Amino acid sequence: MLVNLVDGRAQAKNVMPGSAMWTLDGDRTVRTTVVDVMAVKGRESVEVVTDHMAFTASPDLLLLTQEGWTHAADATGAAVAWTHARKLCRQRLTIWPGYEFGYFVGATYADGTVGKNYVSLVVNEEAFAARYAAALTACTGLPARLEAVTRPSGYLRRDLPGFRVRVVSSYLADALRHYVGGDAHHMRQRFPRVVLRDIDTFEGFLDGYIEGDGCPIKGWDARVITSANVPFLAEIAPIIGARFTPRARDKGASRLCVSDRWTNRGTFATEHHPLDPPESSWVRVHEVRPRPALGTKPFTFYSYRLPPHPTFLVNGHLAREPW
Repeated sequence: MLVNLVDGRAQAKNVMPGSAMWTLDGDRTVRTTVVDVMAVKGRESVEVVTDHMAFTASPDLLLLTQEGWTHAADATGAAVAWTHARKLCRQRLTIWPGYEFGYFVGATYADGTVGKNYVSLVVNEEAFAARYAAALTACTGLPARLEAVTRPSGYLRRDLPGFRVRVVSSYLADALRHYVGGDAHHMRQRFPRVVLRDIDTFEGFLDGYIEGDGCPIKGWDARVITSANVPFLAEIAPIIGARFTPRARDKGASRLCVSDRWTNRGTFATEHHPLDPPESSWVRVHEVRPRPALGTKPFTFYSYRLPPHPTFLVNGHLAREPW
C-alpha cells in the first residue's frame, strides 16, 4: 500500500525510522515521525474501495469512521476520514484577522473570482485594485501585484482597460469557499461570518464589499449595498441594525443601506470562527474485497510507531495500527 510521507507518497515497505509522515489531528493535517517499523506476514489482505480510490491493506488495519475506529475488513458502508493527498504538499498560509483581512474578503465576494487554485479581482479602478493587493498581502503574506488588462464590454461593444490582481493558492481558495459555505458563486454564497471576529475585521469587510458592489448615498451619511443575493443581505442587516426589505425578483437587485453611524446601535456581536479551511472530510467505503495470497508467498504488512500522533495516511485515508 502507499502511505503519505511529507516528502511524497511511498510504498509502506520503504518507510524508515526517522521518516516524517502526514496525519490528521481533527480537521487539520499535521506531521508525525516514525520511530520504529515492524513487519508481519499474513495470508489474507483486503482491497478497500472508497469514493476516491481503492487500496490494499491488512484486514486488521484500523480506519477512522464516524462511529470510531473500525477494522478495514469491517468497513463496508462506513464513512472514513480522508484528506486530499495531492494537497498535502501545498503551502499552508498564516491568515491574519483584522481590517485588511475583512477588506480582502469583502472585495473578493463582491467583485472577485475564487477558482480551484487561485483568487483574482479584475476592476476598472487602479486605486481599488491597489488597495485590494495591499490588503491581500497584509493578511496572507502572499505577494500580489497589479497587472494591466483589457476586458470586453457588452454594453459599449468594445474592450475596456482594467487592472487585475491574481494569486495562485489552493489553500486560500479553499478558505474563501469554506467561509461562504462551500460555493463562492456570487448568487449562492452565504455571508462569511468569519469577519465577525472583531469590529475592525467587519468594518474592513463592509468597506471592501461596498467598494465592489455599493456606493455612497448623496446627501446622507450612509452607503448602499446592491446585490441580487437576498439571503446574503438579509444576514448582514441585523448585524448593522438595519431594516431590509428585498425587492421582487422582477424589480432588479435588492439594496441594503449602511449608515455611517451603525456602530452606535450596539447590534454588533463578535463570533469566533476558524480562519483556516478544514483539510479533512468523510468518504464512503463502497466495498471491501478479500484478497488471499497466491501460492506459497504471504503478504508482508508494515506497522509503525509514531509520536506524537499514532496515526498515518494511506492514500489520504486516516489509519492506525491495531496495537
